[in-house]
Amino acid sequence: MTNLALGIILGIIFGIIATVPMLRMTFSDKRAALLGAFINRFAVGFLIPNALPSVNPILRGLLLGVLLSLPDAIITKSYVPIMVLGIVGGCIIGIVTQLVGSS
Repeated sequence: MTNLALGIILGIIFGIIATVPMLRMTFSDKRAALLGAFINRFAVGFLIPNALPSVNPILRGLLLGVLLSLPDAIITKSYVPIMVLGIVGGCIIGIVTQLVGSS
């Protein structure tokens, strides 16, 4: 499987995983909150297999999970859930990339 295809698949999966629990929550603009969360997590899933090819995929997952989650955590002041999901999800996507991705 190419890294491009893997990134798209992982991005969609991670985006869905991140937004499903948000469906029960209330937001002033729920559509924007769900879309923003999906796009952020899609970017994490897409970029880990495709960016920084010289960096180990697990370390890349950790790095991109933290960097891409931090702005949302700062804006919403919900540091723990957003950062934990970004770190854990980024590491898992890094492991999957290492196992399945093309070199």
